[in-house]
Amino acid sequence: MTYAASPTRYDSMLYRRTGRSGLKLPALSLGLWQNFGGNRDYPGAREIFTTAFDAGITHFDLANNYGPPAGSSEELFGQALARDFKPYRDELIVSTKAGYRMWPGPYGEFGSRKYLLASLDQSLSRLGLDYVDIFYSHRFDPETPLEETMGALAHAVRSGKALYVGISSYPQQETREAHRILAEMGVPCLIHQPSYSVLNRWIETDGTIDACGELGIGMIGFSPLAQGVLSGKYNRGGKSGTRAENSAGSLRPSHLEPRVLDAVDKLGDIAEARGQSMVQLALAWVLRRKEMTSALIGVRTLDQLKDCLGALSNLSLSDDEIRAIDEATKGGLMDLQPRPSGWLR
Repeated sequence: MTYAASPTRYDSMLYRRTGRSGLKLPALSLGLWQNFGGNRDYPGAREIFTTAFDAGITHFDLANNYGPPAGSSEELFGQALARDFKPYRDELIVSTKAGYRMWPGPYGEFGSRKYLLASLDQSLSRLGLDYVDIFYSHRFDPETPLEETMGALAHAVRSGKALYVGISSYPQQETREAHRILAEMGVPCLIHQPSYSVLNRWIETDGTIDACGELGIGMIGFSPLAQGVLSGKYNRGGKSGTRAENSAGSLRPSHLEPRVLDAVDKLGDIAEARGQSMVQLALAWVLRRKEMTSALIGVRTLDQLKDCLGALSNLSLSDDEIRAIDEATKGGLMDLQPRPSGWLR
């Protein structure tokens, strides 16, 4: 059946300006990191994509290595673009990234011009697009001059293959330098995508979030639910069908330490007092900062998507509630500082 978008799709979503740019993003964006790989059936994925768009989620975030296997998330979303979203391309923000390993040899990862621009061409082919709206350097490369990495991003804009560029998981000093270099090239650094949640506040302790506010760089936080820990499902001992089943996955044992789960229990009490799910409280907390343009959600099911969307009905947090949240989590913080080998310690 041909998809026709809801005529009320823009009625309830909140849109925020991305730093000092002209681009607005929905308060909630949909990420395709781990739930839309090669084993995902198209009808199930389509239901989530169309429901998200009907609710005003216009931003779909990908990367070259999303899957598994790597590249399969872009291929799946490329099907959606061709089958269902072709009439709505100009209403969509499609982003992708390059930085992690995609092919063998010295040119298959990190921040060289050779890798970034070849990867962008491959991503466009998988997506079936002439351009993406945002192209990111997925991680800082300590062995490549930042001028080269930023020069590749600037070339992506000048060649028409990306409308905007951004960085992901860059610490404060490197964020400032990336912004300076791009500005000298006449290409703004639109956005920074760091990990950020009530349990993972490294961008606050490092000062990256303040730097982005000062420089006019928008921010979109990934893993605002701390890999699902902030759903509360792991407190009940549940692992079946979750990331915790996969020992090689992104959910680490440090995410499930007793001190972390104790903090989650306390947050659950605060959420209940607000009449929210813990997921909704966690998203409201991330979005409380004016620097944070959007929270990047990852969902496996339609129910999870609807739970996230429910956060939009109550994003306000009082000073007393913020203090209570700080008290509840002070013993359970993860502080997952980015590292060149990856964003987890």
